[in-house]
Amino acid sequence: MKITKTLGYLGLLASIIVGVGEYLLHYNNHVLEFSKNYEFLKFVTKENLTTGHFLAIIGLPLYFAGYFHIYRMLKTGNKFLAVSVLLLGLISFAVGGIWIGSRAFLGTIVHMQGDLSVINYQIILDNYTLHLEALVKILRVVIALLSVFFVAAILKGGTQYKKWMAFFNPITILLLLVLSLQIPSIGKHIGPILMNVTHFILFTISLYQLNIYSKKS
Repeated sequence: MKITKTLGYLGLLASIIVGVGEYLLHYNNHVLEFSKNYEFLKFVTKENLTTGHFLAIIGLPLYFAGYFHIYRMLKTGNKFLAVSVLLLGLISFAVGGIWIGSRAFLGTIVHMQGDLSVINYQIILDNYTLHLEALVKILRVVIALLSVFFVAAILKGGTQYKKWMAFFNPITILLLLVLSLQIPSIGKHIGPILMNVTHFILFTISLYQLNIYSKKS
């Protein structure tokens, strides 16, 4: 129980550290209105790009611990489903790590827009979109698939979760947060760190359920 709880807190810590890093990398007052061609990044200071980059990179490996926590919560049920969630979780944040590691570099390119020809600048951005921004779509697909296994494992029974935890799977939490983006005053703060807020909620509820399970045991 102590190991499972420690892993859960490490996952929670990851969502906070990476969330702060990604917030520094992305947030500014123009983040919603200048989304085309990554133009919002020109309003992010170079200091925030650097600090945000290193915070995100330092915190990201802790997400792996968080998914080992989820695995340990699920493995008393169906082992195949638990392992599937673990592997997909590790894959998702390996892919996410490559993406987040590219954002400070992208920000630097956007800051250099005036030093590059219009054609060359667009070629660089298109190349980034093709090779790195595409990873976000892959990440969402993996998280969606992970959520299917997560829900199946819980509903099948035998896990350390109450069955209502199935509702609080990553993709459902993410979709609910996306709805909040319709409120600009909230969306401009949550939008840049959606996946981190999603996992902060996920690990918080998971640790809450572990505490309930521990008391009953």
